[in-house]
Amino acid sequence: MVAAYVALTKPRIIELLLVTSVPVMFLAEGGVPPLGLVLATTVGGILAAGSANTLNCLFDRDIDERMRRTRRRPLPRHVVAPRQALIFGVVLGLVSTIWLGVLVNWLSAWLALAANAFYILVYTLLLKRRTSQNIVWGGIAGCFPVLIGWAAIRDSVDWVPVVLALVVFFWTPPHTWTLAMRYRDDYAAAEVPMLPVVASERNVAWQVVAYTAATVAASLAVWPLARTGWFYPVAAGVLGAGVLAEAVAMLARVVRGKSGLDLRPMRFFHWSNIYLALVFAAIAIDPLLTG
Repeated sequence: MVAAYVALTKPRIIELLLVTSVPVMFLAEGGVPPLGLVLATTVGGILAAGSANTLNCLFDRDIDERMRRTRRRPLPRHVVAPRQALIFGVVLGLVSTIWLGVLVNWLSAWLALAANAFYILVYTLLLKRRTSQNIVWGGIAGCFPVLIGWAAIRDSVDWVPVVLALVVFFWTPPHTWTLAMRYRDDYAAAEVPMLPVVASERNVAWQVVAYTAATVAASLAVWPLARTGWFYPVAAGVLGAGVLAEAVAMLARVVRGKSGLDLRPMRFFHWSNIYLALVFAAIAIDPLLTG
């Protein structure tokens, strides 16, 4: 039963959020931040993300039942009842808000609460089932961990974390669309209008290239704005060239007439995961080398 509740929180997604929040704390501090503060922010972030993901599972349980990729989640298998999931999600949200407010600062607590509200009310309940642009605007929720990490150190938000949040904003659609290309039939069966369900593969591939280029541009804009040392722009440039080349390669496969799994969309999906993790690792490493 404990494993079922843990599964509701979607631990793999939580890992991705921590990849963006903790490195930003190093940048905001200009070196190694207080480890106690990092731990408190991390725990609060895990609780907040777990709350949002649990409530997402609750409201999307009908979709999850119709998708092969998600039908083994606790609610479709009836391992956890909807009422129990609701209580669990709300309690996690309340605890995370109090935890961050008391042990970190109230700005980070309100940002975490705003992220949860946006993810559930705007993405899950409003956008996901209604528009192919669902993940574009719904992905804003994934930008908040960057702001929370900065706010935990500075107790404020300025242009540096906003531009870093744009990296996540532009990164999210192509990352999600390539996963949706792999599971297109699942999304179609669940009547979720992800872009690969309603648009041609050529259209999707072009948009993957465009959003990836925007992601790389945003990552490079951090350099002059944050006045980083030499390490970050070199790392961001090399990593950006690699992920953009992978996006262009997928487009080239479309142009050559390949389709479906022959496009190897999951290749880009995995590369984009690595890209984001390493770019934010570079954000943390740079002040250690040049601070």
